[in-house]
Amino acid sequence: MHLDSCRELKNDLRGRIITPADVAAPYLALGIEADSEGRCRLAVRVRETAPLSDLLARISDEARGEVDVVEVGEIRALSPFTPEEMQKPHRPLAPGCSVGHPDITAGTLGAFVEVGGVVHALSNNHVLGNTGEARIGDTALQPGVADRGRDPVDRFGELVAMSELRRDRPNRVDAAIARIDDGVGHDPARCPGGPITVADPEPGGATEVEKVGRTTGHTRGRITAFEVDGLRISFPGGELVFDDQLEVSGTAGPFSAGGDSGSLIWAREGRRAVGLLFAGSTYGGPDGTGLTFANPIGAVLETFGARLVAP
Repeated sequence: MHLDSCRELKNDLRGRIITPADVAAPYLALGIEADSEGRCRLAVRVRETAPLSDLLARISDEARGEVDVVEVGEIRALSPFTPEEMQKPHRPLAPGCSVGHPDITAGTLGAFVEVGGVVHALSNNHVLGNTGEARIGDTALQPGVADRGRDPVDRFGELVAMSELRRDRPNRVDAAIARIDDGVGHDPARCPGGPITVADPEPGGATEVEKVGRTTGHTRGRITAFEVDGLRISFPGGELVFDDQLEVSGTAGPFSAGGDSGSLIWAREGRRAVGLLFAGSTYGGPDGTGLTFANPIGAVLETFGARLVAP
């Protein structure tokens, strides 16, 4: 179906038969898939299909069969897990390196952004902000604690802002920025293939993408759904709902794993930044190894009034 028709159907279904903000409801998220020719169909993501068989049949009828249902299991925020390979200190800082708040294990530094003429490190709230529990001014470490980072020896800067994470309504962004201390330095060009210079908040279609993260390193994948609403993500303090997210599948195994949260995702063609990685599912996707989810980069930058830093 046409993109506008698919988008209208998705929004109509949410309003009539689906309540994604209701954490007591069975897990179901809706998005949009698009093929290389621009034809769209409804992307339905569920924790388990069996409890929702009647609802899924109704959705399929309303979509006239133009629907793709995928079981994903539990979707977890990808941060508080011991890494398989410990990351080393990076001075100057580099995209993809291990970072974190002193009270979490480790996540990933995604990119460098400029706010008010000052350069900051960008990652997730649940990486630099301890899922909203941190205080502005708290230390930001590189590497993270799980990678033997210690305060104050491995301090690289301090937390200056984090997105709000709400439990009473859907969220769109899980992000935080830390101002980099004088003398630490940063190198945005230290990224596979060179720097990412252009932010594109509307990826569209079936975009081939890449990322570099602290646990799985440099991986490739493709956007398999966008404008995904009703994603229920498990955080240490409980589940939060997210709307308007990107879904990515790996092309040669998993696209991400625990500790990759905060990674910047970019399109291979044109090296356009498209998303900030923040969560992943237990299974699902074309090869069954799990799906990765990301905030649209435009929404992330808008949250802080920021722009990506070019070399």
